[in-house]
Amino acid sequence: MTTDAGRIVPLRGGAPAELVRRALEVRAAGDVPLLGDDRWSDPYWRAVCDRASAAGPQPGQAWATTTSGTTGTPRIVLRTAGSWAGSFAPVAQLLGAGPDDVLALASPPASSLSLFSIAHAAAAGFGLILPSRHVLTAGEAQDATLFHGTPNGLRRLLDDGRPPRLRAALVGGASLDPALRERATALGVRVVSYYGAAELSFVAVDDGTDPEQPGLRAFPGVALEVRDEVLWVRSPYLASSTLGGSGALHRDGVWATVGDRARLDGARLSLLGRSDDAILTAAATVIPSDVEEALRLVDDITDAVVFGLPNDGVGELVTAVVEARPCARPTRAELRAAVSRLLPPSHHPRRWFIVDELPRTTTGKAARAAVIERVRAGEVATLAP
Repeated sequence: MTTDAGRIVPLRGGAPAELVRRALEVRAAGDVPLLGDDRWSDPYWRAVCDRASAAGPQPGQAWATTTSGTTGTPRIVLRTAGSWAGSFAPVAQLLGAGPDDVLALASPPASSLSLFSIAHAAAAGFGLILPSRHVLTAGEAQDATLFHGTPNGLRRLLDDGRPPRLRAALVGGASLDPALRERATALGVRVVSYYGAAELSFVAVDDGTDPEQPGLRAFPGVALEVRDEVLWVRSPYLASSTLGGSGALHRDGVWATVGDRARLDGARLSLLGRSDDAILTAAATVIPSDVEEALRLVDDITDAVVFGLPNDGVGELVTAVVEARPCARPTRAELRAAVSRLLPPSHHPRRWFIVDELPRTTTGKAARAAVIERVRAGEVATLAP
């Protein structure tokens, strides 16, 4: 093997199936594919490529995905082949998957959720269906026997008409509405829901087989521990490292956390939100400080507070309250254009509010709780279109 084996190779563009073929070729050559989304702005993609190039060879690593990064310094999560391959058998067992199955993915290949299943399908030899654009359609999924995606992706698929051969769905990325599980079950689709993160991979799973005691329990091979209401994980499926800052991942010896608050009742895991106020959207974890830092670089914005507002079906909506410079009144369109050059689409605020001055603590920091309370009370003006 050459001394530069393990190069991170950014890939973007073309049909999803072609992008996957190129990624698998990169893996076969001993390098690390890093897939991009064609909806990312060119400046953000260049920043991803620059980060990958600056990292140099990463021997022993097999897969790379992006996670919430600040402007110009996106974070890249690296993992070994074994960190995913070790979970292929448990996932296959949970789904009853075999080589004759056909798996439909609801998200583009750049998603860590999708990339895991791309690696799984390549190893197990079952068929793969990818959305031709950004959303999987029922027509594309007609031959699917299995599905992997978010709750909203499954809901869309069922709304469009359940694929006739579909029998099981692996659902992550956001909390599963029990009514959606019941609906899928009534249509003959068994739903396996899970909790995980790009840095942790699978953490806990609910296979729906015990209606008397529903809920998440440790994924096979994973140990769970709650310290001061924060969930820590001991797992063979952890990512190796994060390039461009530690992000949400923190380690304590063999244990790791991304800051989720939780409670353990015997073996049953209940998630209570993020200790760092991270926002759980349909298919991404958004750290507010990343978006706030980007907004502070925008002309006419002096400060910002970012948080999540509930939104049925897709987790939370990224919401921004911006403090404008005196006499400045930027529009939503202007700020959307600005953040599109700085952050990936999953991190763009979907709701915008503006104030002349943010409430502040005695130390001068923005009083986050007070801002959120005012927004929820309807006391903050929305941005003009």
